[in-house]
Amino acid sequence: QVQLVESGGGLVQAGDSLRLSCATSGRTGRNYNMGWFRQAPGKEREFVSGISWSGGSTSYADSVKGRFTISRDNASNTVYLQMNSLKPEETAVYYCAADGPVWASDYRRFKYWGQGTQVTVSS
Repeated sequence: QVQLVESGGGLVQAGDSLRLSCATSGRTGRNYNMGWFRQAPGKEREFVSGISWSGGSTSYADSVKGRFTISRDNASNTVYLQMNSLKPEETAVYYCAADGPVWASDYRRFKYWGQGTQVTVSS
C-alpha cells in the first residue's frame, strides 16, 4: 500500500502560481511513476502531468504544457506540481496518483490515489 497526501491548493487569481505537493508513505513511493490529475465539478477526472520513478521522463496534457512543471524528490518521497499562469477554467480538485504510466489517458490506469486538494482560480 502507498499513502498519498496532497497539499498546496488554495484560492488564487487568474495568472497567479501555486505549487502542489504530494507526500508519499507506506510501500516505497519512490519506486512508482507518479501522476497529477484534476477533476472539475460535473466533469471526468483528467490527466495533467506524469513523471517516471527516476524523474527522467515527464509528460503533460497539451493544455498545461509550458505553464506546469512536475518534479519529484525521492529522498523525501515528495512529488510536486508547479502551476504558473493559472486560468479560471483550471479550477478543480487536483489529485496525486501512484503506480501508473507516465502518460495516462485514463485515470483508472493508476492504482493509488490521494484525497485531493482544491484549487480555485478566480477571474
